Order: sequence, then structure tokens, then C-alpha cells
Amino acid sequence: MLPRAVLGEGLLTPKSFFLTPEIHAYLVAHGSPPDEVQGRLIEETARWGDVASMQVAPEQGVFLTLVTRIMGARNVVEVGTFTGYSALCFARGVGEGGRVLTCDVSEEWTSVARRYWEEAGVTDRIQLVLGRAEETLRSLPVVERFDLAFIDADKTGYPVYYEEILARLRPGGVIVVDNVLWGGKVLDSAYEDADTIAIRSFNEFVAADNRVEAVMLPVADGLTLARKRV
Repeated sequence: MLPRAVLGEGLLTPKSFFLTPEIHAYLVAHGSPPDEVQGRLIEETARWGDVASMQVAPEQGVFLTLVTRIMGARNVVEVGTFTGYSALCFARGVGEGGRVLTCDVSEEWTSVARRYWEEAGVTDRIQLVLGRAEETLRSLPVVERFDLAFIDADKTGYPVYYEEILARLRPGGVIVVDNVLWGGKVLDSAYEDADTIAIRSFNEFVAADNRVEAVMLPVADGLTLARKRV
């Protein structure tokens, strides 16, 4: 059950630009809700102000855990840890003996993540590497080892992360990419900033990439699932 503060103080503000807070609350209430540890992580992250929007939405977290379990994924790689909510969701999904490699550059944000992973009892499943994600990924052997990946970091870096992960993803493995609708700015010509341009370009690239089969879903701020062809 979610803490009262999470439900009563608007901390579940939807990331979806097309959902009202009321519909979002209904949506979350009619799926598996965040557990007590996840609820407190939502609360603590919300106190960071605007930067808290980088945390995945509750329904995204459930989705990521379910996809992990449905696939039977045992090896997951993530780019963009923040305060650790998505890594926690993946760690729950892989189960005992599964592994989650997560990459970030912030000791401050990930120190929060470490505390909650320990409380949730999943520390042994998560390897956090601090440093530039492209360097971390490139340091890995080019072996098709990962079952599932999640990209949710700097938008201009998406193409690099995608390519490095795809080379290390097993056939039939899936890359999940966040923020692909970018608050609707992907279709708004008034926005020509670097991040928006990068998301538009990345979306076009994935749609044309014959190495994968892909679908874009209106979950939160948009999720693309790209499955590596067998």
C-alpha cells in the first residue's frame, strides 16, 4: 500500500502529458501499486523538486518488472540510475541470481538508490558503475549477454547507448527506451532544442532499423520497445 503522503500530496503527478492527475491516480490504483519501500523512495525523491521528474512513473515501474518476468530476463543493463527506482524494479523482476548493471554519473543521486536497494534486499543483484555510460558500455566484451535493457538518460546520448547495447543484446532481447514522446514536443515545431531534436532523430532511426522490430507505447512520457531480430 502506498504511503498516505504519496497519495494525498500529489506526488503521483503523471509524467504522461495526455493524462489528468485523476486518470493517472485511477490507472495506478487499478494496477499493482508500488510497495512500501518503493513508496518511500517516491516520497524522498519528490522532495528534490523539479529534478524528481527524472524518476520513472509508478506504472512504468510495474511495467518494467512485468516485462522482466514475462521474458524470464536474468541479465539487465540500464543507462540512467537516478535514485534507483527503475533498477529496483528490474532487480525484483530478475529474481535471485539475476543481475542488473546500471550506469550513472552522480554519486549524490545514487547514494539514495543504494539505501533503498539495501532496504529492499536486492543489493546483491545490482552492480552500479559510476562514470560516463558510453565508456562503461564500451568496456564490456562484445558478447550477446543481455536479455533486457533500459535507456533513460541524456537524450543526445541515446544513439550511442542504443548501438553499444544492441551489440551486446542477445537475439530476441529487448531494449526499452524512455521519454520518446518528450511531452508532445516531438510534434511541436516550436521546439528546436538539442534534446528535442535528438529524440526526434532517434525515433526515426529506430523506426527504420531493420535489426529490430519496434513498438512505441503511450506509457508515461512514451516508451519504445525494440526487440532484436533472431
